[in-house]
Amino acid sequence: MGELLNDDGNIAPGLYRRLHAWSITELPAFWDAVREYFGVLGDGFDTDALTDATMPGAVWYPNAQVNFAENVLERTREHVRHDATALVNIDENNVIDTVTWQQLRTRVHGLAEQLRDLGVQPGDRIAAVLPNNAEAIIGLLASATIGAVWTINSPDLTVTATLARLRQLAPTVLITSGGYTFAGKFFDLTEYNAQLRAGLPSLNHHLGIEDYRQAPTNGPVDYLRVAFDHPLWILFSSGTTGDPKGIVHGHGGMLLESLKGQGLHQDMTPTDRYYVAANTSWMVWNTLVQALALGTSVVVYGGSPKINGPARQFEVIAATDTTRFAVGAPYLSLVERSGISPAEHWDLTGLKSILSTAAPLPESTWRWVHEHVNPAVRLGSDSGGTDICSGFIGTNPLEPIRLGELQGPMLGVAAKSFDDDGQEVFDEVGELVMTEPMPSMPLYLWNDPDGERYRDTYFDRFPATDTYPHGVWAQGDWVIQTSRGSFIVEGRSDATLNRQGVRLGTAEIYAALSHIPEVEQSTVIGVEQPGGSYWMPLFVQLAEGAELTDELQDRIAEMIRTQASVRHVPDEIIAVADIPVTHSGKRIEVPLKKLFVRGTADAVNQDAIANPGSLAEFVELAQRRAMAS
Repeated sequence: MGELLNDDGNIAPGLYRRLHAWSITELPAFWDAVREYFGVLGDGFDTDALTDATMPGAVWYPNAQVNFAENVLERTREHVRHDATALVNIDENNVIDTVTWQQLRTRVHGLAEQLRDLGVQPGDRIAAVLPNNAEAIIGLLASATIGAVWTINSPDLTVTATLARLRQLAPTVLITSGGYTFAGKFFDLTEYNAQLRAGLPSLNHHLGIEDYRQAPTNGPVDYLRVAFDHPLWILFSSGTTGDPKGIVHGHGGMLLESLKGQGLHQDMTPTDRYYVAANTSWMVWNTLVQALALGTSVVVYGGSPKINGPARQFEVIAATDTTRFAVGAPYLSLVERSGISPAEHWDLTGLKSILSTAAPLPESTWRWVHEHVNPAVRLGSDSGGTDICSGFIGTNPLEPIRLGELQGPMLGVAAKSFDDDGQEVFDEVGELVMTEPMPSMPLYLWNDPDGERYRDTYFDRFPATDTYPHGVWAQGDWVIQTSRGSFIVEGRSDATLNRQGVRLGTAEIYAALSHIPEVEQSTVIGVEQPGGSYWMPLFVQLAEGAELTDELQDRIAEMIRTQASVRHVPDEIIAVADIPVTHSGKRIEVPLKKLFVRGTADAVNQDAIANPGSLAEFVELAQRRAMAS
């Protein structure tokens, strides 16, 4: 890696593709270089970084002992002052509380000692149901300090949805808050927490965040150095069509991925302040702790994204001096359609970069950000997943950004596009795959002792071959890999439309609709019909005061035709009151398709939907269509 760096330790300009090629052909050397470059604390790094590349089950640093929390809190001592700000907590009234790095260490150590005194052992699960606040971050780091396994859910999930996740894990400790404020309303969680306790017979202890021990009583708390693949946290899939699957990540793999992703790709340093618009049930919340590993201070906000209007997040950015912002693409499009120009209301000149994720970003929104937020801001789009709590393809600071495209694979990620026969393809729609392991790939899925569900989820689509002997991870996304090495995300492969034998990405339809101000949200599905016919309806949630007139339908169809193709024009445009989305704001095309195939409400797990009331209208439409056919 040294030959690719300048004397000051920065990557030489123009060498990203060379560096990437080296990073995937010499995986052990690349990841060991990441470890050395960032000064990872730990023992036993005396082997190759990767000693078995077979997927699943790749073996990383078999002799290593490491602790994620130690590397967040202690490795950063030489980079940041003890009295520098680590956490900035802002509420809906713009009241700001700060936590310094030394206060953060003290509070984490106090809670870690408290958990040890309660008898929590390495490997025990600590379950938290908390909003996005400082105590959630403190809880995660305290759990990691003692080798316990952390999992967290947002309190806006129903009790049923939360228990569907937590019961699987048999946690010994539950951490909750007494309530939270959202959109100006206080939600008392007393009864909610009681129901959680009653539904978790494995619990030995229940802690409220007000019960956290604020400081250690017996001196500094030791960080338990654990095996590189010791479980760190468990994230959950959305669970829209069944039980959410628990995805287990390890201390070492997540640490290396954090340093690479936030440090190299996002260029975060101790001079930056990072804010992500996410609740605690979405894996993007975990990137707050990943940013802390670089000495970057972070903003926590558990309030409404619309409390003072659609552009609330930009108000938060200005109030907290945020320099790096991550957000779901639909939010940026929402503010664009609102007609608000954030730069006219707040000073956003300190904002260096915006990372868009969760969905493809329409071209018009790319332009809007530079015209109405900050002309100098670096706007990039990444695509990754809860599966790896990181990115597969996306941004890097060394190459230009092309409108509507993701720059290319991340370092250490052997991302390609495959056709149905497992052949790499360019400039056409294919399936996003990874042909080499990443250290943050799941250790395993919870309650999957023989690994069958893990293999079925990611590795059965394309078996290993002589060309790709280590196996092939299929992410379930349709992409176009361009001849230049960039990528365009077309949507989920299981939601891909198929008209007259031609695959169509839903992202192109949503991008076209971004030009129609009357359409606030939308979703499109394709349903195979008896006799081989195909029905492709477009459901639209209209802006307040708008009506689905013939003129508007014609405009929608024409926009899709000109921006995408004739094949993308839907068979029917149906206005609905609300488009159902997951708790991370993602559309649910596949469950809706199953709903129209089955005609019954059980096709969708309502607990996985952020606005479950929206489903009733879709159930009625599906049943009405079934009766008519």
